Amino acid sequence: MNILYIMFDQLRFDYLSCAGHPHLQTPHLDGLARRGVRFTRAYVQSPTCGSSRMSSYTGRYPSSHGVQFNGYPLRVGEWTMGDHLRKTGMSCHLIGKTHMVADAEGLERLGLAPDSIIGVRQTECGFDPFVRDDGLWAEGPDGFYDSKRSPYNEYLKSRGYPGDNPWSDFANAGVDGDDIASGWFMVYADKPANIAEEDSETPWLTREAMRFIETAEREGDQPWCAHLSYIKPHWPYIVPAPYHDMYGPEHVLPAVRSSAERENAHPVFAGMMNNQIGQAFSREEVRQKVIPAYMGLIKQADDQMGRLFSWLEATGRMKDTMIVVTSDHGDYLGDHWLGEKNLFHEPSIKVPLIIYDPRPEADATRGTTCDALVEFIDLLPTFLEAAGGAAAPHILEGRSLMPLLRGETSEWRDYAVAEFDYATLPLSETLGLAPKDARLFMIVDARWKFMHAEGGLRPMLFDLREDPDELVDLAKTKAHQEVIDLMYDRLLDWGLRMSQRITLSDEQIAKRRGKSVRKGILLGVYEPSEVDATLTEAYRRPVPKAES
Repeated sequence: MNILYIMFDQLRFDYLSCAGHPHLQTPHLDGLARRGVRFTRAYVQSPTCGSSRMSSYTGRYPSSHGVQFNGYPLRVGEWTMGDHLRKTGMSCHLIGKTHMVADAEGLERLGLAPDSIIGVRQTECGFDPFVRDDGLWAEGPDGFYDSKRSPYNEYLKSRGYPGDNPWSDFANAGVDGDDIASGWFMVYADKPANIAEEDSETPWLTREAMRFIETAEREGDQPWCAHLSYIKPHWPYIVPAPYHDMYGPEHVLPAVRSSAERENAHPVFAGMMNNQIGQAFSREEVRQKVIPAYMGLIKQADDQMGRLFSWLEATGRMKDTMIVVTSDHGDYLGDHWLGEKNLFHEPSIKVPLIIYDPRPEADATRGTTCDALVEFIDLLPTFLEAAGGAAAPHILEGRSLMPLLRGETSEWRDYAVAEFDYATLPLSETLGLAPKDARLFMIVDARWKFMHAEGGLRPMLFDLREDPDELVDLAKTKAHQEVIDLMYDRLLDWGLRMSQRITLSDEQIAKRRGKSVRKGILLGVYEPSEVDATLTEAYRRPVPKAES
C-alpha cells in the first residue's frame, strides 16, 4: 500500500463543509471523509509552520526535536519519516513545502556533503525531494525570505511570466491601474491574482504530484509515501479568478470575540492582540476583504482535490493508496482579536484531519467521525504501522491511529499537549523575558484547555464544555485552582517523559539486564563461591608465567 500524505498550510479545522461551515462547500474533501474517518479533535504540537511540521515529520514534540520556531535548524541525525519508512522498504518523497532549515554546521562537522544522498536527506527533512518549494519568495530591503531556488518561479518563467520573481508579481498580486497590487497589502485581497488559474500554485503542485506518481510507478519505486504539501490557503491572501469573487461579505461569519477578553488579559494574549497583525484583524474591513479570499483559496484547493482523487480513481490507485489530509495549523481570521496563529485557541491549534484507508480492515469506520484526542505526532506511527514496520516508541512520542481507523476499542490518551517558543518575537522583549522564558505550553482534555507561560506569568484556563468559544479565561480568579493544579500535575508528568534516550528501546535494555556479569563484570563479589562458578573461571587460574 502507498501513502499520500496531503498537508495544507494554515487551513482552519472549521472551514470545510463537512465540519459545518454554512457557506463554504468542499464536496471533494467531504467525499474523502465519507470514505474514511474525520477526526474532530486533532491538535498540532505547535501553532507555527516550521515547528509544527517538524513534529509531524519526526513524530516528536518540539522540545524533543528542538525546532521551536521557524528558522530553527533540525539537528543532523534526528530520525524522520523517511528514516522510519525506508526501514520497511517504503520510499519517502516530498512534493511541495516543508519549511525545514538544515543544520549546516552539523553537516560540516560530520563531513557530510550537502549533495550526497545522506546530505540531501538531512537537508530535506528525510525526504527524497521530487520538488521542494516552500512558497514564500518574498523580498525585502535585506533580501529574500527564502534564498533557495524556486521551482515554481522557474515554471512561471517557462510559461512566459516576466521578471525575476513572478511568484510575487503575478501569482500573489493583482493589478491596480498600471501598478502591481501586491497580496501583501490586504486591501487588495478582493482582486483576482494576475495569473491564469491553471498556472497558480495549487494546480501546479497538483500536477507535480500526478507526475511523481506516474514516474514512481514507471520506475518501479513502490511502495511509496508521497508528502504533497501545499502552501495555500496561507497568506498572501489573494486568489485567481474565478475564485476571487465566489464569496463576499455576506459569507463572512461574525468574529468570535468578546470585549471581556481585553479586560485584565494575559500579558502574552494582550501582546498578540495589540501587535500589528492583531490590530489589523480586529478591524472588520480587514476581515471583509481577507476572509472571502481565504475561502476562495480553500475552494480552489478542494477543486484540485477533486481533480486528484478522480485521477487516482480512474487509474485504479485509490484501492491501494492511504490518503491523509490535514494542515500544519489554523488561522484566527479576527477571532479573539487576533490574526495569523501563534496562540492556543481552537482556530489556531486544532486542524482538520481526514484519513482514508482502502483496506477491508477499515470498512467498519467508513464515513464516521472520531472525537478522540489526536496529536500531529500520531501520524508517523500510523504510517509506520500501515507500512508493516515495527513500532518504535522509544523514538516516536505519538501513537498509531490504526486502532481508531479499525473501530477497535483501545486505551487512549487523556490529554494532548502543544508548545510555543516566541523568543524571537518582539513580544518577548516587550515583556522583559529572557529567551529561555519566552515559552508557552498547552494541555487540553475532554473539557478543559490550560496554558502555562514561563517567566513567572499566570496561566490561562478555558472550560470547553460551558464556553466552547473560549471567551472566558477562568484563571483570572482562584475559583478553579483545583483544575489548574491538575493541569500542572499533567504538565509535570509530560515533562518527565523519556524523550532523549532514542538509541535503545525498552526491549533492548531489558535484554541487557544481568548480561554484564557474563562479560566479566563482577561488582560486589567477596569470594568466588558467592556466584556461579562459570562467571569466575577467567579469574581462577594459575598466574601466567612470563616467557624467558
